[in-house]
Amino acid sequence: MSEAVLNQLIETVKAATAEQRPLCIRGSGSKDGRGGPQVGEVLDVRPLSGISSYEPTELVITARAGTPLPELEAALAERQQYLAFEPPRFGGGTVGGMVAAGLAGPARASVGSVRDYVLGATLLNGRGEVLSFGGQVMKNVAGYDVSRVLAGSMGVLGAICEVSLKVLPLPTASLTLRFDMDQTSALRHLNQWAGDPLPLNASVWWDDTLVLRLRGASAAVTAAARRLGGEPIAEDLAAPFWNGLREQTDDFFATARDAVQRQGASLWRLSVAPSAPRISLGGEHLIDQLIEWGGGQRWLLTTASAAAVHEAAQDARGHAQRWWGGDGGAEGFAPLSAPLLRIHRELKRAFDPAGIFNRQRLHPEL
Repeated sequence: MSEAVLNQLIETVKAATAEQRPLCIRGSGSKDGRGGPQVGEVLDVRPLSGISSYEPTELVITARAGTPLPELEAALAERQQYLAFEPPRFGGGTVGGMVAAGLAGPARASVGSVRDYVLGATLLNGRGEVLSFGGQVMKNVAGYDVSRVLAGSMGVLGAICEVSLKVLPLPTASLTLRFDMDQTSALRHLNQWAGDPLPLNASVWWDDTLVLRLRGASAAVTAAARRLGGEPIAEDLAAPFWNGLREQTDDFFATARDAVQRQGASLWRLSVAPSAPRISLGGEHLIDQLIEWGGGQRWLLTTASAAAVHEAAQDARGHAQRWWGGDGGAEGFAPLSAPLLRIHRELKRAFDPAGIFNRQRLHPEL
């Protein structure tokens, strides 16, 4: 990576630490508003850009943090490879922001999360030190895997400078099926199918419609489609649908944006046990609901109180985060237990002892 660019970032961090001046790490800004407020002077990592190395036969790519996500995905597509976890771009996105946000798309439940594909990373910490973790193979980690801890850390530990990622070949076959099905039946079927050897890559339920995406070898996809039934959806219609879900631009999210603006509602993202039953929130407060990841991720558009949503998430053996709406305060975050909060704080102090990076971004108590 450019020594001049990196040295400038190091000097900025050292000066901010000396002056106790907060820094807000920022790439393209596509994740602004996610994970809490942006506090402090912007530390722009976009100059740290470019693909450092790419070994298609080894299924490994290394890119600098400011590399535009579309640029990385285009390079992979040329070799018939891709990021299997389908990170949302939200109109742009960078490699560093992708890892820091830790967000994955529709295939998350079947292929794994962002952290499952992070092989190594380079981090600029709060002391102005450049630290390297992991590498470019899966079996090079002994002890605490810091490179994967960075996934979803929202920049509170430091500025990601470079990342090595595992990539996968594009699937040989893909098919989308549609079923008319109420929520209870959809959850029951999804949990049943999860235990079967099916090439089930993604699922979504909304408005009494269940949609599945099958991916894998042609014979496996054909056999699964024959077994499951449903209405096949043409690929020229299915691809934009799944992309709209990934980018949160489809009809459900459009409706949610309008309700947040006009009705004072909030959109909540719940991570729960896939086998959890329907979440009702008392009925009259629940405006709409969309379910992904085989039942594990549930989007609730509601006027219910934050306390009611957190309680419902806990009852479903999970947690909730306010996605849109509200004032961005602490009530939008899942409460942390004392032991977990202590671990978060100790990690923060280890990497950023002066607390200059992304204050309150991951959680207001940090």
